[in-house]
Amino acid sequence: MKSLYNDQDNLELISRIDKLNASTPGLWGKMSVSQMLAHCQVPIQIAFEELTLKRNLLGYLFGGMAKKKLMGDAPFGKNLPTFKQARMKHERDFNFEKGKLTNYIRRIAIDGPEGITKKTHPFFGHLTTHEWDKLLYKHLDHHLQQFGV
Repeated sequence: MKSLYNDQDNLELISRIDKLNASTPGLWGKMSVSQMLAHCQVPIQIAFEELTLKRNLLGYLFGGMAKKKLMGDAPFGKNLPTFKQARMKHERDFNFEKGKLTNYIRRIAIDGPEGITKKTHPFFGHLTTHEWDKLLYKHLDHHLQQFGV
């Protein structure tokens, strides 16, 4: 499995982001490319403790099952539901969101596992730094595939 902590894998993701432009169409889903770039930042903001969300009843009831399924080797399914803080309802500035996401991805490689929160994930519960890495990588990969890169 590729890792955001690995410099080569990290640069590969950034290279894929660099292939996007403001009019790149999605192959599925409702988000524009700029909304997707903003959406992908939200889990990273949680991992860096820049966004704190409380664990809700759905997380307690279904988070463990969802975590187990998403931690497998299968790619994420298309059109999965997301939490309200990660829903992008308004159009975003493509270049701003692209730069911000790229900086977050670089920061993961620079800070390494030590930079990731030890706090409980608001939906999945406890995540190790390896689990954070896997989920964040798979999430980014999923959305980059959504936009054909």
